[in-house]
Amino acid sequence: MSDDPPASDAGHGDRDAPAEDGDWPARLRGVTESVVATLGPNDLWNLAALGLHDPEHDGRPSEEPVRARTWGRTRTRRNFEARGGGVVQFVTDPREFVDAAATVREESDPVLDSADAWAEVTAERVDAGERGGTEWADWHLRVVDSAVEREGVRTINRGFGAVVDATVAASRLDVPAYDTEELLGRLRYFESVVERCGGPAEREAFERLSDVSGWRSRLSGGVGGIDDGGIDDGGSGDGEGDDRDGDEDADRDDA
Repeated sequence: MSDDPPASDAGHGDRDAPAEDGDWPARLRGVTESVVATLGPNDLWNLAALGLHDPEHDGRPSEEPVRARTWGRTRTRRNFEARGGGVVQFVTDPREFVDAAATVREESDPVLDSADAWAEVTAERVDAGERGGTEWADWHLRVVDSAVEREGVRTINRGFGAVVDATVAASRLDVPAYDTEELLGRLRYFESVVERCGGPAEREAFERLSDVSGWRSRLSGGVGGIDDGGIDDGGSGDGEGDDRDGDEDADRDDA
């Protein structure tokens, strides 16, 4: 990685198949789910889920930068503003995704051991606004450096997709613009998909999400909420433009 912003390369000295500067290490289609690491004021890397919007998905020319959207005044937005970028990585372990999306996770190294590939990016704010009482900001991401960590056949199942969509629903539980009962119904459905189709990793990831969001307690009138953690600009679709409108204290942004 380059020296700006600073990043620790501990444990990642031998990277396979480095990509040329300016290139994403993987093909992006539609809204690609990723985990972004941004350097905080405590010199630790905050991890959050981030949806990467392919330019053509937005109706823009293919040569234009990838877009990401942050919702609320999250850690990712703060760190983008202060540092001007971060490290985007691609993971297929649903437990890593849930930790990034729904908890406060900080690391001394920006690249997870489970990452298949990563890209150091600059982040330029290009637009901002408000919807449903929540501020949002759009960012153009440009690759400074990137590498592929591992190659091979990586299979997924329906449980993996259900886990990703469940993080979206959980992030919206405290947002007035969304109907809580409808969200709980979605979470019950996603739980059934994970139970039927997921493997051990997907089941563990869903239980982790259930614990930190407390959604099951709401089925009987209890109270629970997502941690002030990591949802940033993810893009799993629910037919509403892939926007995860988390509350202003949550660190998940997705549009």
